[in-house]
Amino acid sequence: MTDRMTTPWGDHELARFPEDPRDPLRAWDAADTYLLRHLAESGTDLTGSVVIVGDRWGALTTALSAAGPTQITDSHLAQQATRANLARAGAGESPVRLLTTQDPPPGRIDVLLIRVPKSLALLEDQLNRLAPAVHEGTVVVGTGMVKEIHTSTLRLFERILGPTRTSLAEKKARLVFCTPLPGIAREANPWPLSYRLPEDIGIVSGRTVVNHAGVFCADRLDIGTRFLLRHLPRSRGPERVVDLGCGNGVVGTALALANPDADVLFVDESYQAVASAEATYRANAGGTAEFRVADGLAGVPAGSVDLVVNNPPFHSHQATTDTTARRMFSDARDALRPGGELWVVGNRHLDYHLKLRRLFGNSELVAGDAKFVILRAVRKDVSR
Repeated sequence: MTDRMTTPWGDHELARFPEDPRDPLRAWDAADTYLLRHLAESGTDLTGSVVIVGDRWGALTTALSAAGPTQITDSHLAQQATRANLARAGAGESPVRLLTTQDPPPGRIDVLLIRVPKSLALLEDQLNRLAPAVHEGTVVVGTGMVKEIHTSTLRLFERILGPTRTSLAEKKARLVFCTPLPGIAREANPWPLSYRLPEDIGIVSGRTVVNHAGVFCADRLDIGTRFLLRHLPRSRGPERVVDLGCGNGVVGTALALANPDADVLFVDESYQAVASAEATYRANAGGTAEFRVADGLAGVPAGSVDLVVNNPPFHSHQATTDTTARRMFSDARDALRPGGELWVVGNRHLDYHLKLRRLFGNSELVAGDAKFVILRAVRKDVSR
């Protein structure tokens, strides 16, 4: 749904992406409006190079579009929302620059605005990447809800950029003020991180995984994926296989190793995740593969896929919801050929089997334990 955000630079109709009139969640919150009000009341000079990091749905970028900011995001969905919200505001993309966390950052930053991410690792990586562009006169302000800003958050700003303090809380939001010290001694950026997989998970046992900052379970294999790797579907011959919501790509890499003739597509809406998946694949396999940052399986021709494997998230942009899982299952159904299969791993309590039965007309339990289930749904021949 769209909702109106009032700012010192005018009112803006904003929406998340993809737009859903049934979605009650707004594209902005008190942390966004608190930061914008502070910039106006403090008279912050926005005529120089303005960089906005982690703008959830483009609220900050849209409000400050006249300043020609550079937005840096890890999220394809956030970038698409920003484009739509800029167009809705009559701003278009120019003079706004939209970059990803995998793009080289600007060489000089005069105002750095940071929407504090859930992942401390992603914040650490981004602060390290941006630090060389920050100078003594750079205005650095972070924003987030009180529950998102911790002592560890402030320590990262302190360690990488300089002295840091926080504001009083307003409407459960807080600001972070950092005074840059360009000559500060800082450790090397530890990201991306590599680690060796355990020995009891099938074909990828003992192999190397590469994780960029912010990717789920960046320093260890999560237990859901571990369970899935022990019960992977069999793929034979030149099949089109999709690792949907690929994360670090370990599942798609396992499928590629098990079937070297497979054409594997790795898909995620996170730029960090797809970069991780490609690095993991290149470190372990050498067949045909494609790596795509996208909104689910958008752009994949209907009926072109033989197998989709999916470990869907139940947290999406700070919200606990099954919306992403439902959209992934629907995308998979449309992309699969008749007889093609969707394999899903998830927490037992999420009742994914009910959603699969509604979409596919069938759902089979492949394996389960006290916490997880692996489900298989088959695309029926729609001509019958």
